[in-house]
Amino acid sequence: MKATVVDGVQVGTEHFARQVGLPGVIAHGMLTMGTALRVVTNWVGDPSRVISYAVRFTRPVVVPDDADGVEVQFSGSVSAIEGSLVTISIEATSDGQRVLGAARAEVDLGVRVPQRDHEI
Repeated sequence: MKATVVDGVQVGTEHFARQVGLPGVIAHGMLTMGTALRVVTNWVGDPSRVISYAVRFTRPVVVPDDADGVEVQFSGSVSAIEGSLVTISIEATSDGQRVLGAARAEVDLGVRVPQRDHEI
């Protein structure tokens, strides 16, 4: 992770993070959000099939200052099917805690999908 300068103050350092009340340096929420969507795009095979995507950020992903970094686990499951439109619920956890809430993507598969349980 590289440091960024905002209004002359370096962010992305443990010192700055603690000064502003964070538990440590945190990964940018949009990085977590974008990486979570890979569960869907890898499954569907074509990113242009994603019609909508929304998440709620529930907990920051703290990035330790070491060689190991941080691991975030992502998974998804089909939560609704209506014709060719499929809604996928996404789970994202780090250090045993959910970091995204209400993460859902809607994709258009272009073909009618039979209704049954799907894990992705």
